[in-house]
Amino acid sequence: MIRKTFSVPPLGCNCSIIGDPVTKQAIVVDPGGAPERILQEVRAMGLTVVSILHTHAHFDHFLASGAMKQTTGALLCLHPDDLPLWDMLETQCRMFGVPYVPAPSPDYWLKDDERLSIGEIEGVALHTPGHTPGSMSFHFPAAKLLLAGDTLFRGGIGRTDLWGGDFDAIEQSIRERLYTLDEQTAVVTGHGAETEIGRERETNAFVRA
Repeated sequence: MIRKTFSVPPLGCNCSIIGDPVTKQAIVVDPGGAPERILQEVRAMGLTVVSILHTHAHFDHFLASGAMKQTTGALLCLHPDDLPLWDMLETQCRMFGVPYVPAPSPDYWLKDDERLSIGEIEGVALHTPGHTPGSMSFHFPAAKLLLAGDTLFRGGIGRTDLWGGDFDAIEQSIRERLYTLDEQTAVVTGHGAETEIGRERETNAFVRA
């Protein structure tokens, strides 16, 4: 597996490029902003983007999605429970004082436990609601890698005081869907430093195993 994760403006969202070294197919997860930077990284890695996956529909995780789709033709993928948030992108941007950049409607609706394939790489989409109703995490078992979005952080969890947030739901998602993964699984969080499932099970200040 080829992987590169880096933060993008406006709020330091962690954007990840996951590629197959054989077919050179790739997905981009959470293109929060700076589409030129993301596309530059994709080109430098010699990859072709086939899908753009969103862990959820807060503006800082998909502001670059429209430009990415226009350039690559890749499918925009989202869980349907977050469509209301996607549709209020302009409102979200206005509330946070961020310039509004329109995004087209998603092309594909993600489902819980859906198989993900990028060339020879296999993963699974996990519905992990709580931060938002349609929050998703993307698990690649062979690589022991989890892209958790804003569900799980190093020592913390995602906010539940924004649109559609639910503390009981995020706690259940973490306990039942994430903490059951291999403890050595690396976790790419939505913002900030990476962590591991085992570390969070033992030390997370909000949800422990």
